Amino acid sequence: MQLFYYRNILILALTILLGSCADNDFYQKDALVQPGELDVAPAGPDSVWVITGRHYERNWFHRLFWGRHNRDIWTTPVKLPVFNLSRVNGGMEVVKKGGGFQTSSFHLQDSLGRLYAFRSIDKDPVLVLAKFWRPTFVTNILRDQTSSANPYGAVVVPVLAEAAGVFHTSPKLYYVPAHDTSFGEYASSVQGKVYMLEEKFEELADTLPMFGNLSGFEDSDDALRKRYEYNTHHFNQHSFARARLLDILIGDWDRHKGQWDWAVYKDGAETRYEPIPKDRDQVFLKMNDGAIPFLATSKLMARKFNTFGPKVKDVKALMINARFIDERLLHELTREDWQKIAKELQSNLTDAVIERAVRSLPKTVYTLVGADMTQNLKRRRDQLPEVAEKMYEILAKEITIAGTDQEDIFQVRRLDDKRTEVTLTRPASGAIPERLLYRRIFLTSETEEITLHGLNGDDVFLLEGEVGEGLLVKVYGGLGSDEIIDRSSVKGWRRYTHIYDTERGNDIEFGKAKDYTTRDVRVHAYDREGN
Repeated sequence: MQLFYYRNILILALTILLGSCADNDFYQKDALVQPGELDVAPAGPDSVWVITGRHYERNWFHRLFWGRHNRDIWTTPVKLPVFNLSRVNGGMEVVKKGGGFQTSSFHLQDSLGRLYAFRSIDKDPVLVLAKFWRPTFVTNILRDQTSSANPYGAVVVPVLAEAAGVFHTSPKLYYVPAHDTSFGEYASSVQGKVYMLEEKFEELADTLPMFGNLSGFEDSDDALRKRYEYNTHHFNQHSFARARLLDILIGDWDRHKGQWDWAVYKDGAETRYEPIPKDRDQVFLKMNDGAIPFLATSKLMARKFNTFGPKVKDVKALMINARFIDERLLHELTREDWQKIAKELQSNLTDAVIERAVRSLPKTVYTLVGADMTQNLKRRRDQLPEVAEKMYEILAKEITIAGTDQEDIFQVRRLDDKRTEVTLTRPASGAIPERLLYRRIFLTSETEEITLHGLNGDDVFLLEGEVGEGLLVKVYGGLGSDEIIDRSSVKGWRRYTHIYDTERGNDIEFGKAKDYTTRDVRVHAYDREGN
């Protein structure tokens, strides 16, 4: 009955919209509160009252179809400092205009050489659409649905992240005056708008005390490339799990690989990468109200647009955009590891920490939503062990373990019907000592399939153990002259080891493995960077 009702509402709404075109005057011209518009106290000499999104104000009929979302936050006046390019952080200069399909952004540099991102709070998603749809009602819909975001949510995150032991930026909100010309040819892009200034981490000049004695920074593409090229480069998967649990806590569903930088640490021959989350545009989303968004964000459709509320209802939805990087950087952790990290977070994210974090909101916004946000964060914190359990179960089902372009030694031991052990060892080479890089015991009850990729280099794969039950192991030797030996056995007609490599140049003992060797060199392909 409920679905029938929503279907009829959807048909009516689409009928109304099909005849409409994109609104070229959708956005307000100036966020500044105008004289006589609202009864607000004077802001002070260097601050002003602004309304970040007047254009998201809608009547009850529109809200019925398209949702109330966070419109009240967008249309609440807030007091913000005025941005002055020549004075903020000792004076700044525009290095370049940033990219992005939705956000107006710039790279700025201060007098000490530190880099910052300067990004508009409001979005224009028109460029994500195919050109055919841009002049149509679809543009209006997408623009209006930006109201589901919380424009000030990012300022709540630093206090939580610090308590959680997660690196973070410290964003600050500013209003750019409508008469400001300091951005030169780009002035019209920033005038009259609300922007967020936050640190960028690219050079040693950008180092903050929280990083300690690091050797530099990398973006995800470069860090992943080096991890797969060299067996001396490693990601701290425990730190990454901690950061990902924080993402779930604050409802940040958009954590693809481009949303991370990495602090680089050297310890002799070894290099370690620690995660730095950035771009908190999608925290505290409210999307599940309104007839059409309610249907559109169901599990059968765009479930990743997951609403922040008191209960974490759909952990998988919050992991969709991060699937690529989660699968590569969370495969070391056991169920016990996940639970330990979750309980540490629970302990560190006290009621006092959460209350102080939410107080970071502009005062008028805190008055509007602060109590609910505080209560929701506390309740979600209490669910972190359950969230960790679900994340573990999702990730444990299918595991991929990649070596490097250097020599790697993989060993698979089918211990018994319930357990399979996988180790990855780096052999000694010159001044580089032998090191066990990976060891984990997988349970048949949790894991269905393990995939091993040797990548380049002359690699060794050894599979041993005779059991009655087991899980599927896929071996991709990769480029180089590989030695693959299958001495394992699982009872029954099905073959539980599959070997993929080129037919020539390798030494393979198939044993009871299934032969998937080929002349096609594409069998070596592995998506290292998600490009």
